[in-house]
Amino acid sequence: MGKRLLLFLLTNILVMTTIVIVWTLITTYTGVSGTFVNDSGVGLGINYGSLMVFSILVGFIGSFFSLAISRWVAKKMMKVKVLDPDGPLSSAERAVVEKVHRFSRAAGLVHMPEVGIYQSAEVNAFATGPSKKRSLVAVSAGLLNNLDDDAVEGVIAHEVAHVANGDMVTMTLLQGIVNTFVVFFSRIAAIIASRFVREELRFVVQFAAIIIFQILFSILGSIVVSAYSRHREFHADRGGGDLAGRDKMAHALRSLKNHVERAKVNDRTDDSAIQTMKISGKRRMKLFSSHPDLDERIARLEQR
Repeated sequence: MGKRLLLFLLTNILVMTTIVIVWTLITTYTGVSGTFVNDSGVGLGINYGSLMVFSILVGFIGSFFSLAISRWVAKKMMKVKVLDPDGPLSSAERAVVEKVHRFSRAAGLVHMPEVGIYQSAEVNAFATGPSKKRSLVAVSAGLLNNLDDDAVEGVIAHEVAHVANGDMVTMTLLQGIVNTFVVFFSRIAAIIASRFVREELRFVVQFAAIIIFQILFSILGSIVVSAYSRHREFHADRGGGDLAGRDKMAHALRSLKNHVERAKVNDRTDDSAIQTMKISGKRRMKLFSSHPDLDERIARLEQR
C-alpha cells in the first residue's frame, strides 16, 4: 500500500513538472505570456486570477491522469497476474477470487474488481483503479504463503472496503487540491526569487526556481495526503471488520504485526526488502507514513 501511494505521489509530481516545463517552453518560443505578470507595476505584478486557473488545470490534470492509469501502472510495476474467474485456476487462486467476489457483493459493489496475485515475498495486498467499476484487488504470494485463511480474509476484506469507499477517487480530489496550491505558490515563490538577480538572468532563475519550489512544496503537500491516507486506513479497517468480521480483521492486523517483527529479527543488516511490509511506517517518519501504527489500528478496531 505504501508503495502504491508513493507511486501515485511521484506520478503527480512528474506530470505537473512536465506540464510546467512544456508550458514554459511553448510560451517562451511563441511569445505568448506565460509568466502571469501584468504591467501594473504594483507589488509582484502577478495576475492572480490567471495563475489560479492555470494552477487548477495543472493540478487536477496531473491528479486525474495518475488515477486513470493507476490500475495499468500497478499491473506493470507489480507484475500482477490477473486471475480469470472463468478460466483454469489453482485451488489457491480460486479461493482468492471467491473471497474478493464474496466481500464485493457484501459491500454492494455491482461490478466485481479484477483479482490478481503478484510474485513477491512481501506480505502485502493493495486495491487500486480509477473507479469502482474498474478496480483491482491484488495480493502477494507472500501473503498467501505466510498468513492463515482467516488473516487472508481480513486483509482482502480491508482492500475491498477501500474500493467500496471510493478511496482512490477521494484521494485524487485531495491530491488535485494539493497540486493546485503547489503550482500556485511555487510560481509566486519563483517570481520573488528571480527579483534578486540581474534582469538578464531572471528567466533562467525563475524557470529553475519553479521546478525546485514545486518539488519542495509537493513534499510538504504529501504530509496532508499521508494524513488523509492514515485516516482512510482506519475507515477501511472498520469496513473490513463489517465484511469479514471484527475478529478476523483484528487477527489479520496482528498477523501482519507478527510477521513484520519476525522479519526484523531475521534480517538485522538490511531491511530494505521488508519496507513494504512495514505498513505502519517508521515512527520518525510518521508525518509521511501512509499507514498508522498497527497497534493503534488494532486498538481502535477493538474499541468499536
